[in-house]
Amino acid sequence: MRIAVIGTGLIGASIGLAARERLGAVVAGVDPDPEPALAVGAIDEAVSLEEALDGAEAAFVAVPVQDLPEMTAAVLAAAGPQCAVTDVGSVKSPVVAAVDDERFVGGHPLAGSEQGGAGAARADLFDGAPWYLTPTHRTSGIVLEHVHRLLTELGARPSVIDADAHDRAMATVSHLPHVLANVLVALAGDARPATGPSFRDATRVAGANPSLWAGIYASNARALDEEIARAIAELEDVRTRLAAGESLEDWQAQAAGLRAALRAAGAGGELAELHVVVPNRPGVIADVALTLSREGINIADMSLAPSIDMATGSLDLSVPAGREDRARELLADLGLSA
Repeated sequence: MRIAVIGTGLIGASIGLAARERLGAVVAGVDPDPEPALAVGAIDEAVSLEEALDGAEAAFVAVPVQDLPEMTAAVLAAAGPQCAVTDVGSVKSPVVAAVDDERFVGGHPLAGSEQGGAGAARADLFDGAPWYLTPTHRTSGIVLEHVHRLLTELGARPSVIDADAHDRAMATVSHLPHVLANVLVALAGDARPATGPSFRDATRVAGANPSLWAGIYASNARALDEEIARAIAELEDVRTRLAAGESLEDWQAQAAGLRAALRAAGAGGELAELHVVVPNRPGVIADVALTLSREGINIADMSLAPSIDMATGSLDLSVPAGREDRARELLADLGLSA
């Protein structure tokens, strides 16, 4: 297997390391400065974009989020008809809106480090990590299945989500926390008081990779603005209750319960298998995946085998046990039986 990695920073180099170690892949890297990735063994060779994509089965676009639409278009223009193309940007709507090609599916691994660059890359960076996929109705079912399986082999837990829903979620659980971390260190100011573990935990990401995060804030500005407004409203409510002399014990307990529920939701569990025959039409696999995703039913694994005449495909899905009946109902609403 040949894989192309365009952009060999922390994420791109970690993809290269994992692909070489776990898939036995030949990894071709494209980067203005590929030497760090070569030094850590993340790529086999540093070549031009066209050379990297020659014979590649998959390409990962790992450039700064503001450059993703242009670079993804360039990759698709140079890639072969059988090459699956995905990206790793933490904001999905701009690139998904800009790309109209059945070979592309948007992606975003929830993995990283405060340190950047290929020198911090690890082959196990994605072990157990959620990796969002944001197909469009143009995304080929074969491409979606191929990328889903590839990410599983790299150690990740891929799940399918609508691009706009992804960006709203990331504004809440990723981008806003970075903003708040910056605010907290600014409040501490020049006084430099002694800090405890709570402050250190809450500000771990403060000031992380300024050029990268400036691009993320700008690319997801609308959703982030909405979350900042919600955070301000929550703070104002706490402020009002404090001024009124109210106890905040119930507020603290509510937060504890919500955090426990969030942790439980990501714990995984047993899986059930569904077998579906799907027609060979554009977007059918994306429709299935997005329909289940909107109901909170993640596809832990999928396998697609086209029929000999290519008229239909056999789609096998692994979904959380206990949700298979609801999944069947949703598939029936799409005119499919499982």
